[in-house]
Amino acid sequence: MTQSVVIQVGQCGNQIGCRFWDLALQEHAQYRKRGSRDDSWNSFFMQSKSGNLSDNLSESIKARAVLVDMEEGVINQLLKGPLAKLLDQKQLLTDVSGAGNNWATGHLHFGAQYRERIEECVRRAAEQCDCLQCFFLFHSMGGGTGSGVGTSILSMLQDNYPDIYRFVTAVYPSADDDVVTSPYNAVLAMNQLTEHADCVLPFENQALMDITMKFGKEGKDKADKNPYDSMNDIVGKMLLNITSSSRFEGALNVDINEITTNLVPFPKLHYLVSSQTPLVQDGSSMPLRRLDQLFTDVFLREHQMIKADPRNSMYLSCALMCRGKIELSDLRRNIDRLRPSLNFIHWNTDGWKTGLCSVAPVGQQQALVALSNNTCIRHSMQNLKDRFVKLYRRKAHIHHYTSVDGMDNEIFSQSLESLSTLIQDYTNLETGNLPSNAAPIIIAD
Repeated sequence: MTQSVVIQVGQCGNQIGCRFWDLALQEHAQYRKRGSRDDSWNSFFMQSKSGNLSDNLSESIKARAVLVDMEEGVINQLLKGPLAKLLDQKQLLTDVSGAGNNWATGHLHFGAQYRERIEECVRRAAEQCDCLQCFFLFHSMGGGTGSGVGTSILSMLQDNYPDIYRFVTAVYPSADDDVVTSPYNAVLAMNQLTEHADCVLPFENQALMDITMKFGKEGKDKADKNPYDSMNDIVGKMLLNITSSSRFEGALNVDINEITTNLVPFPKLHYLVSSQTPLVQDGSSMPLRRLDQLFTDVFLREHQMIKADPRNSMYLSCALMCRGKIELSDLRRNIDRLRPSLNFIHWNTDGWKTGLCSVAPVGQQQALVALSNNTCIRHSMQNLKDRFVKLYRRKAHIHHYTSVDGMDNEIFSQSLESLSTLIQDYTNLETGNLPSNAAPIIIAD
């Protein structure tokens, strides 16, 4: 059994982490109630030092987690909530001043100031793993702590643990985000994700909001209520579904590192478009979907975690990960049915990766996740670039960044160039050409 360590950074990262741990605890507790006494819980949890493993898991295990925030509010709330016993207080790191919605402050100032303490927390978590396979990083791209400190930690992980898989869950700001400088922060952070992550799973706030309004129990007539709990619920369930096959038994198990092996044909093009179904929230009354309809739904635009429609663009590869009462024959039949309607690149027309996990999510009979490397993501990247350029052309707010030691205009230029290259590479692939950084393959006679 392999283990993973979750590093959650900033307000958004810690709120997602809170929901993730709650759902993970429910999932493993339910699995044990069925009479299963295996060590599947050991992937994300470790046994606490106080006694034996009890039927009440929350009393006898700790999360393999490191919590970082440059403000105290969210983590203090977690420590007052029902998950407090699950967290090791030695693995929490906070400040009081915040990063001021400034990537440079988070990355260059706080990242350097707290590097040794963060390294110690990560080292402690890593040493408590028998077979560490993956670091999961939860953070947002629009603020200062998530984008800045988060990417500083990512760089540190590559330096200190180069052989351990780095899987990033990144929440992107919407176009009407209330942080004016969020385009700067997101583009500066993306440069780091491109260089230091093995795989990035983007979630767009607007896409999550739309899903919550369409499928959530709040409904369109209650859009004034705080939707963030439901949005975090969607992200948490996605992460549990992706990792289910490496935690529980199934006919086709998929380790987390196999995602990159099968879905990332070029190293820097590791941004995956994700979707899941059913998008049922607790308390909603949506009727059960027919199995074949689930396979159709997972490719629809309204189920995507970014504002894009992969059916109108080029698939480089695709993974379908199934949970619950789904047979291998169901999976193969639906792939054959859907294949003609999906546009795969000519050199990878059979680029499917499949997983079958027999354990369904809590409260559901079955669930389905699609992960694709698809050129549609360039539209989201272009939208972010346009918002960045709109600010940068006027040099608006630049002085807040360049006043931080180590920050200069060259970092802005490099980050913009990195994003432009990504966009061009995905555009080239859509027209049948190789990306600019693709190494030629020489076949000997």
